[in-house]
This record gives sequence, C-alpha cells and structure tokens, in this order.
Amino acid sequence: MSSLIAPHGGTLVNRLLTGEAAASLQARAGSLPRLVLNSRQGSDFEMIATGALSPLTGFMGSEAYEAVINTRHLPGGTLAWTIPITLAPEDSVSAGIEVGQEVALYYEDGSTLAGVIQVFEKYPLQKEKEAQNVYRTTDEAHPGVAAVNAQGATALAGDIQAVALPPYGDFPEHRLTPEQTRAAFAERGWNTVVAFQTRNPIHRAHEYLQKCALEMVDGLLVHPLVGATKGDDIPADVRMKCYVALLDNYYPKDRTMLAVNPAAMRYAGPSEAIFHAIIRKNYGCTHFIVGRDHAGVGNYYGTYDAQTIFEEFDPAAIDIVPLKFEHSFWCNKCEGMASGKTCPHDRANHVALSGTKVREMLRAGEIPPMEFTRPEVAEILISAMRDAG
Repeated sequence: MSSLIAPHGGTLVNRLLTGEAAASLQARAGSLPRLVLNSRQGSDFEMIATGALSPLTGFMGSEAYEAVINTRHLPGGTLAWTIPITLAPEDSVSAGIEVGQEVALYYEDGSTLAGVIQVFEKYPLQKEKEAQNVYRTTDEAHPGVAAVNAQGATALAGDIQAVALPPYGDFPEHRLTPEQTRAAFAERGWNTVVAFQTRNPIHRAHEYLQKCALEMVDGLLVHPLVGATKGDDIPADVRMKCYVALLDNYYPKDRTMLAVNPAAMRYAGPSEAIFHAIIRKNYGCTHFIVGRDHAGVGNYYGTYDAQTIFEEFDPAAIDIVPLKFEHSFWCNKCEGMASGKTCPHDRANHVALSGTKVREMLRAGEIPPMEFTRPEVAEILISAMRDAG
C-alpha cells in the first residue's frame, strides 16, 4: 500500500472550479476588468490552481514577498520558499485596478479565461533587492534578472479562482497535475519517488544519474520543465520526443514515469534548486536529483552551489531528500559511466564533448559517440535541426 509524502504546508491546494461554480464565475467574468497574463504569469497561475505551488492560494502579498526575498521562507519561518510568485502587470494596467476589485485573468492567447483574482493589496516590488537576494546578481544580462526588471512596478496580490488550465495542444497525456501524479504513484504502489528536473535532452550522463537514483527508490519521475525558457534552449516538443524515445528503449516501464512541469524557467541556480525540489514534493516525490550547475546560466553560480544551498536550511523546512551527484562521464578505461567519486583515471580517458561540439555534429548530421548520447536521441535532434533550417 502506497503512503505518499505530504505536500508543502500539509495540504494540496486546488483552486480549479468545476460545474456550476465554474459556470457562474465564467458568466460573471465578462463584466470584470480584464488582464491578459504573459507566458510566465500564465504558468504561475496554472501551478497555483493545480497545487504545484502549495501552499500558495494566489499571487503573493507584500508580507510573503518580503519574507521570501529576505529570509527564503514563507511568513512564519517554518516553510522554505526561495522564488517570489508575483503578478505585476504593466503600470498602465495596474493603475486602473483598485484594492477590493475582482479582475478576470486571461491566458496569453487573449481569449481563454483562466479565472479571477480577488485583489486584496497593491504594493511596490523591490526589484533590485529581489534580483540580488534571489539571483545573486543585478546584472541585466541574467535572464532571470531581466524578467524581474521587465515587470511592472506594482504587484497585485490576491487569491485566485481558476476555471481552465492553458489551452495546450501538445503532449496532453503527459500534462499531469499533482493530484494526477500522486494518484499514479499510489496506483503503482510507489512510496518513494525520485524526480529529475531538466530543460535539455537527456544524455548518457543524465541517464546514469537517474538510474543510480532509481536503485534507491520505488519509482522515477522524469519531469522536464516545459514553460518559458531562453530562446536558445531546445524547444519542448523536440525534447519530449527525445524523452519518450529514451524511456521506451532504455528504462523499466513499471518503474518510470514521464510528466511535464509547466513552470517558467527562472535560471536562479541555487534558489531555483530549492524551488524545484518543493514543486516536486507537491507532485508527490520524496527525493530530488541535484546535479552539476542545476538551473544555472552563464558564470553566475559555482558548479555545486545548487547542492550546498540545501545545507543552509533545516531539512524539515523543505522535507524532500536531495540526491547530490557530481559530474558524470563515460570512462574508456572503466568501460562505463562514472564520476569523480568512482573513477580513478585521468581525463584523457573520459569522453567529454562541449555543447558547441555536439551542436556542430548534429547540424552536420553526425551522431555523437554512443558513450555521450543514445542514437535515438541524436537522430531526433538531427531531424529537428534539419527541419529548422
């Protein structure tokens, strides 16, 4: 019998209305002020609605916002939280919204009603402090800092009621809510589940980490992030084809599951590692893989900063087990995958390819060595690059 981990804060939030309640809100929404969410705001709304961001029931007010950017915890200090979840539209929009109003929220397509927010507070963002404390830099070249600065100056706080999730048309069988993943884990009898976060195709090094972790637990949730990412990241639809091909050919089907995380990427390095772990806890995972440079970008973070940050928190404040792995590689002398912890041989024996070299090979239609990537994954990437011109 499966006994699942409790969500962050103890209760899985569900703000998605159904039936008569949803119909009533939809009818009322037509007479309310209208706000169109951008991609990141829409992802945050969806994740609040489904409980992926439990215990949040809406966009943060000033007390929660300041607690997060100053203490890395929610108010009260017992629950870790490292990324502010705020709704700060363009200044011209927020200026026309009053405290106490209900506002109809629409997804990025402008026609799909997401739900309603009951605004209980308007407050100024502290963008420079948020950037420094969350992203550890105020450099505008950092994509996360740029996203913070691109927001309006004023945040709208309030609980949400949702009537619809975004109108996705892609890989619907893998778009599972926390309630659905938890039900799947329980049906499979999994008590311990390890999650793997990725925004890239899975190569042999990632596969090695996942399978090492799978030795310790009942099941593996491959949980790629498919919300907004940088323009040079590989598109989610291409990555999903890679994940499906890999899991179909090289993973035990009764111990592995693929679902997507609709979050927007923040590129916040250590802060985002904690955030990603909490999200996976809400999806029902008990363990979380943290590898080299988790959620990093550029040279803003140390190679293993995303691992050491877990030591700065009371484990009970996060309550999911981080599995920390070093950089892994194929060693010709070991004749297998290894890491610095297990391989005694010098780097001349290691198969190491730079991202630039791999992209050059793929563009030329060349499959990288099998020690680096599975051929099924390489073929999908070659085809995608060919189609993209």
